[in-house]
Amino acid sequence: RQVARWSKQYLASKTDDLPAMDKLMAWLPEHLPAKDETAIAHGDYRFGNLMLAPDRPAVIAILDWELSTLGHPLADLAYFCLPFYLPADMEGMRGLQGENLEELGLPDEQAIIRRYCEKTGREGIEDWHVYLAFSLFRLAAILQGVYKRALDGNAANANALEVGKRASLLADTGWKIACEGATS
Repeated sequence: RQVARWSKQYLASKTDDLPAMDKLMAWLPEHLPAKDETAIAHGDYRFGNLMLAPDRPAVIAILDWELSTLGHPLADLAYFCLPFYLPADMEGMRGLQGENLEELGLPDEQAIIRRYCEKTGREGIEDWHVYLAFSLFRLAAILQGVYKRALDGNAANANALEVGKRASLLADTGWKIACEGATS
């Protein structure tokens, strides 16, 4: 359902050819994980939408629920892990590639996945690359919509033209992850 929805959204806002988006639209439906789950999915679960306790390392609130829906819980986890696949020097959507995570006091992706599995009783996560590729595809579709609205003069964000141009990078990264498969 989500792949179809975001494919439709992307096609409705398409302005240029993004070959990686076309490839992901064809690849994702053929590679959906066999085990499906449904939960309340936040839809924009990322560090920037967490309120942290001022006196201890704890999340005290999760903000910005406007993209919430019923979906797979691992979609939120994959979305949360996207910064590990994006460059640290990217304006407006800063990733963690090239950063010294230890110096920053941040866990790496595998530590986050291990902790998630411990807390949810999972043995591990099969098809992790599919969840990551989908999250990048979804975000690229969202940014393409932002870009199209900017071109049409209907953008709510002043830097929408710049934000929208990142759709190609996200799609390319998603396609690379899809091609690398479960070995990544």
